[in-house]
Amino acid sequence: MLYRIRAKIIEEKSAEFLEKLMDGSIEQQRPDGQEIVASMKRAKITAPGVIEWSETCYCPTPLAHERETVYDHFLSEIQTEEIRSEADIRGESFWDYLVGSRQQAG
Repeated sequence: MLYRIRAKIIEEKSAEFLEKLMDGSIEQQRPDGQEIVASMKRAKITAPGVIEWSETCYCPTPLAHERETVYDHFLSEIQTEEIRSEADIRGESFWDYLVGSRQQAG
């Protein structure tokens, strides 16, 4: 199933989220690590503190494993909507935002 997801960024965890996205720990997670990393690279900031992306998931409950292992640690107020085709989401790149935030902090 394909979903459009909307979530709030937990700002104080942004640096840790980027580190885990980049160090391979999330990507190596089975069965969904590669999809999580790819999804975060596609994610867009659509409002202050809010990101949206589309993601494929085959869990009976949408994003159940992804939320338990990753998303609920770094994002809040997660909403899912089943869609038929890839969503055209416009906004600033969430990935670029994370990288920029790390550079400003460091």
